[in-house]
Amino acid sequence: MKCPYCLAAESSVIDTTKDVNHNFIRRRRECLNCHQRFSTIERVILATPLLIKRDGTREEFDREKLLAGLRTACTKRPVSASSLNNLVNEIEAELQKRGRSEVNSRVVGDLAIKGLKELDHIAYIRYASVYLRMDDLHAIRDEIDHLLSEEEQ
Repeated sequence: MKCPYCLAAESSVIDTTKDVNHNFIRRRRECLNCHQRFSTIERVILATPLLIKRDGTREEFDREKLLAGLRTACTKRPVSASSLNNLVNEIEAELQKRGRSEVNSRVVGDLAIKGLKELDHIAYIRYASVYLRMDDLHAIRDEIDHLLSEEEQ
């Protein structure tokens, strides 16, 4: 592991912590050259399927792209970064669990919509207005009315 400070190739592991919930290992390291300390995170890389877009093109699943879209929907909302990371982890795990080489991108969108609906209704409406192509106020109002009726039950 290269030191981020001096770019030396040698470092020693000081401490290792396993995070079972997020499925990664955090290692605290010390550079043998400059003696600066830094942390690394190791995650198992499992194959995620290609996503088939609406226009038929294929694209690799990009967790950062999904996370950016979710962050945009949650701007100025009381949704923690860890909640969004957990949602992206759940979506990625679900895609890997399916064991397919290709999946319709709609699956990712549906999982994101479902997760946002549980996290924050305003973020859900923001994301849904783009994802579900709600291009007039009546469609958005219908979705809000649907949410309100679910909440009352």
